[in-house]
Amino acid sequence: MGPLLALGCKKTLDLKDIPQLANPDSANSVFSHFRNKLDSDANGSGKGGQVSTLKLGKALGFSLWKEILWTALFSIIRTLASYVGPYLIFAFVQYHNSPHQLNYEGYTLVFIFFLSKLINGLSDRHLSFLLRKMAIRIRATLFAIIYNKGLKLSNQSKQVHSSGENINLMSVDVERTSLFSWYLHYIWKVPLQVVLALLILYKRIGLASLVAFVTRLILMLVNIPLGKLQEKFQGKLMDSKDQRMKVTSEALRNIRILKLQGWEMKFLAMIVELRSFETRWLKKLVYTSAMTVFVYLSVPMLLSMVTFGFCIFTRIPFESGKILSALATFEILQGPIYNLPDTISMVIQTKVSLDMIVSFLCLDEFHPNIIQKLPRDSAQVAIEIVEGNFAWDLHSPTLTLKYLNFQVYHSMRVAICGSVGSGKSSLLSSILGEVPIVSGTIKLNGKKAYVSQSPWI
Repeated sequence: MGPLLALGCKKTLDLKDIPQLANPDSANSVFSHFRNKLDSDANGSGKGGQVSTLKLGKALGFSLWKEILWTALFSIIRTLASYVGPYLIFAFVQYHNSPHQLNYEGYTLVFIFFLSKLINGLSDRHLSFLLRKMAIRIRATLFAIIYNKGLKLSNQSKQVHSSGENINLMSVDVERTSLFSWYLHYIWKVPLQVVLALLILYKRIGLASLVAFVTRLILMLVNIPLGKLQEKFQGKLMDSKDQRMKVTSEALRNIRILKLQGWEMKFLAMIVELRSFETRWLKKLVYTSAMTVFVYLSVPMLLSMVTFGFCIFTRIPFESGKILSALATFEILQGPIYNLPDTISMVIQTKVSLDMIVSFLCLDEFHPNIIQKLPRDSAQVAIEIVEGNFAWDLHSPTLTLKYLNFQVYHSMRVAICGSVGSGKSSLLSSILGEVPIVSGTIKLNGKKAYVSQSPWI
């Protein structure tokens, strides 16, 4: 980025000045790879290719297996390197207090401290970069599959699934699913961190480490109800946001009617009321998050008080090296204690988001094969409907359009006239194949046929 920023200071950047995205990172390549994994899994299951939450999660995992392995490796290196300091603090203090100091031992300890910190920093930066890259790939993949599905939805599905829900699906559920990549390795890394910390504490302060472990469990149990409250408030917030987005989308979509009837202020008041309802849930969520952060910041102090108090009560001898090692370990334990309930909550939220995405992907699609394409060298008929019966709702006994028989030739200008609600838009939609056909035939010539609609015709 350095040369690019330097060039940007000298002149206005052009598109050719900006480095191009690598082909494996492009949305087209990422989506194609994911689609192949999803289709192969769906075809191999023998269940009609129906998408499920498990299949979607497996396809995402198999399409990103290299990134998952690399991030797991960097997570292990970072975890091990972070515990080198707390473990060797005792040896460093012992060396400092020793009357017979050997220079090479001190230099060795300092070099190990420096090397562990260097490895920790490098692995943390590479881990963050790969996790961010993986999150972007997940987001691009889900955006693409949701967008492609939205282009194929049948009219019945569009009536069930509003545009406001679709916006929330892409802005909330996709973002939450991509955010899970940051928590993916916490599932196994948190228990590993806790075990390493307890081993160090047991080696330094003996049985007092068990007291620290019990205290840690209690603090984790305190986080569980807070996590449940967060999950509840998050769900309520999402529901209220869906309602607000639905009303806002309807108002924007029908803004001409609102202005014609003078209903702008009524709909504005409705949107403001829904927004205030959403704000109340947002405040509850923020207050709960603040309490969770307070518990998180209080962990090292509470663990130190309980553990050292037990040492005083049981007359466990204190040494400066042991105290410093224990304090450093408590500081590292702060992360796992906070991350475990948060990870559990994120797993639940991601499962809910994937269920929402899968329910959208399982909606009925528009079937383009209901329209027969005539060869280019056929007669001059551009559009032909034979004994056409159409219905927006296939389960309704009432047909929207029935007994349609007509032909439209090339170079003809045809106007469809009628009163409001007489079926002009339905007729054009049936020609395009958007209205489900009950019986009959639709034929289109391979040559260009233009179908348009005037608002007054």
